[in-house]
Amino acid sequence: DLHLEKASFFAKHGQMLPPYDSRATLERLAGAVRETGARRVFCLGDSFHDANAVARMEPHAAGMLDALTRATDWVWITGNHDEDAAAPGGTVVDDLDIRGLKLRHIARNGSADTEVSGHFHPKLRVTVRGRSIARPCAVASENRLILPAFGALSGGMDAGDPTILAALQPARAIDAIVPAGEKLARFALWRAAA
Repeated sequence: DLHLEKASFFAKHGQMLPPYDSRATLERLAGAVRETGARRVFCLGDSFHDANAVARMEPHAAGMLDALTRATDWVWITGNHDEDAAAPGGTVVDDLDIRGLKLRHIARNGSADTEVSGHFHPKLRVTVRGRSIARPCAVASENRLILPAFGALSGGMDAGDPTILAALQPARAIDAIVPAGEKLARFALWRAAA
């Protein structure tokens, strides 16, 4: 979830936020594409905060987005925020099946599919030396993965929220996965009763 132009959406409704969220998100995304050499990019929905986001995008961010969608095979998967947005460049689909791997915006509760989704913006909260720390995380079961939001201004839901845990059922185990330097740290969120 990129949630491009979320700040400008809130500004239209009287809540003033710095208008640089789209630029920051796209700079981070361009860096990830460069660093990984990605030739394909899949956006798992809610790429735009609302249907008019593209029209509000400032020229620099719009140019960055245009360059990214031209440089890669770009796929926009629609989400609940942007199903009516006019996505510039790339291909727009509701969901995608790549050799049995389902890419969609919202995890399908009860699905046996091998699946990658977004929507929930999971964050893991831990207490370290008396301080509460929250970090974006992925949430995974055996064959399904909910990715964290990628946008600079996207908020987050507690990774152990019952809604997220229910979305990944049926499962034997559900973990939060958090980047920790060069490694990935796993935290148990839920285990099936033995």
